[in-house]
Amino acid sequence: MDRDSIDWGGYIPALTTPFFEDESLDEEGVKTLHAWVHSKGVHGFIVLGTQGEWFNQTTAEKRRVMEIAGEHMHGKLTLIAGCNAFRAPEALENIRCAADNGFDGILLTPPPYMMPTEREIYEFYKEVNAGSALPICIYNWPPGTNVDMSLNLLSKLADLDKVVAIKNSTPNPTHFVNVLAAVKDRVRVFGAPMNDMGISLVTKHGCDGTMGAGAVLGSDQPNFYNAIWAGDLDRAREYGARDIRIMSDWFNADYTGRFGSAQAIFKEALNQQGLPGGIPRRPILPLEEQDVAAIRKTLLDLGVISS
Repeated sequence: MDRDSIDWGGYIPALTTPFFEDESLDEEGVKTLHAWVHSKGVHGFIVLGTQGEWFNQTTAEKRRVMEIAGEHMHGKLTLIAGCNAFRAPEALENIRCAADNGFDGILLTPPPYMMPTEREIYEFYKEVNAGSALPICIYNWPPGTNVDMSLNLLSKLADLDKVVAIKNSTPNPTHFVNVLAAVKDRVRVFGAPMNDMGISLVTKHGCDGTMGAGAVLGSDQPNFYNAIWAGDLDRAREYGARDIRIMSDWFNADYTGRFGSAQAIFKEALNQQGLPGGIPRRPILPLEEQDVAAIRKTLLDLGVISS
């Protein structure tokens, strides 16, 4: 497999997972959220990623989220499952569930918390690669793993035969560009910002899109890419400016939340639109009153909500 084995591209958000006030899984909310982002024209979506609170769910709950996505969305758009785990056998168990439910591929970080060496990270991915039934998107996620994978490591991982893409969420723009240049002919690369730099990365340097941000702006985020592909770069800038506004209002440069956890921020943004955001599951907490007001101000300024 390589970048040409798949057709992933554009805006592929990592979705939140709705929970009720008692923290139980809101299955109807999951279904409604999937249908809503599909209606807004996203080019695919990710379940059980960082924003989906994979770390806060039981194996049975993760299986149920995949079942709902597969049952209602298989064949309609690209489906990617976050399959993160501390050990390769557990990741492979998650991948088998994703394959059983019709997913198109999986997203996988290095094992979180333990800060493995580059040799250990490579062996982890090598073991998963050998047993995976699905294409793999490598996820470089320094805020969640405390590891910013090097150019040399990401280039080696791009040569594994099931690896088809890299989601590179490094906070270092130079590192992002260097990795893009090194691997773009072998695997797809995601992580473009929705600004002039992102437009240049897509149109001139072969970047494939953006994964993340929860689709809280509906069609604005996929339309950034639709406008680029149509050659209307001024229109793309208009759509992109809306995404940049929420990123600058709500997040730091390293993609961590400015006033709460990212999951809580995205869920509140959905709740204020009458969508099934729900609450985050502890230890992540809902936003405080002043932070809810900050989310509301941004959405009002952008015209996403009217009152």
